[in-house]
Amino acid sequence: MLDKIKVTAQYCFPQHGLSRLVGKLAEAEAGKLSHWLIQKFINHYQVDMSDALHGEASDYASFNAFFTRPLKSGARPIVADAKQLAHPVDGAVSQLGQIQHGRIIQAKGHDYSARDLLGGDKALAEEFADGEFATIYLAPKDYHRIHMPCKGKLRKMVYVPGQLFSVNPLTAANVPNLFARNERVVAIFDTDLGPMAMVLVGATIVASIETVWSGTITPPGAKQVFTWDYQDQDISLDKGDEMGRFKLGSTVVMLFAKDAVEFEASLAPGKATVMGSHFATQR
Repeated sequence: MLDKIKVTAQYCFPQHGLSRLVGKLAEAEAGKLSHWLIQKFINHYQVDMSDALHGEASDYASFNAFFTRPLKSGARPIVADAKQLAHPVDGAVSQLGQIQHGRIIQAKGHDYSARDLLGGDKALAEEFADGEFATIYLAPKDYHRIHMPCKGKLRKMVYVPGQLFSVNPLTAANVPNLFARNERVVAIFDTDLGPMAMVLVGATIVASIETVWSGTITPPGAKQVFTWDYQDQDISLDKGDEMGRFKLGSTVVMLFAKDAVEFEASLAPGKATVMGSHFATQR
């Protein structure tokens, strides 16, 4: 009953208004108050600060500076094998597997359209027909910068407006089409293994989604899908390079073309991921 109340309540409160308000508070450089809030967050979520470049709450001028904290050099070694892809984030596998009949598994009993996820572009969705997907959830305690699983050249970016439901496992199991209804940023890369989509999904109190080539994409949010074309620009990122970040956490959904990759054998829903470690192998 409590779980049902938690999910139902999300339909009722002002998702965008609350998220943007939290974003303003997280940006504030409030001195000792900011440091106190950061320390409370570290204690509550048992955040491991041992691999952070700056290990004390007092090192951060704002909550956002703490939440997007950089790591010490070498804290996340990137797999060296050219055929191996690296995990893009610290987090946990939500789901992974084959895209079947254009559908992606969200949770037991729920799937959604790859085309909807990508903003309704039929031709783009067809590039991933019968391909593979992986969805990774970032919990509040995790490192929140997103990195490239392989080398890629940016082709396009798509902003897709939407709602801001929580993306935790409870909500994923109970809100239909969750990842295709929340606000999101889609980045399409051309790689040695074919097209790759990296979809950064917004969520409740995710006050900002950023990319390294465009800065802040959300907020402000628009009411329609918007596309940026980068084919005439040479924006290339190597495996392990940072490509974006979340301010207050969310989910990354990755799509690969048919027969492009084989996921590391131990990966399964609930499996923890470590950025830079072996994620998949090019077929």
